[in-house]
Amino acid sequence: MTLPREQRVAAIRAAIESALAPLSLEIEDESHRHAGHAGAADGRGHFRVDVVSDAFSGLGPIARHRAIYAALGELMLTDIHALSIRARTPSEAR
Repeated sequence: MTLPREQRVAAIRAAIESALAPLSLEIEDESHRHAGHAGAADGRGHFRVDVVSDAFSGLGPIARHRAIYAALGELMLTDIHALSIRARTPSEAR
């Protein structure tokens, strides 16, 4: 079931915080930039996340993205149409 738009960022934040214990997490709802886009027709949103977490240590870029997708789980099917990801370790964020 799809969440109301105003609850999506909070749900994304809770899912990522629970799974990855980020030291830093920024989330931006970019859905307004995609109004009228065919992919937005189903009501799901476009988001950008910037995650800094020790959980990414030793992981390559694809594994980091997979970790974020896994954390988001069902939200990827119900509420998120597109997700732009920046995933870094604390040492990479300095």
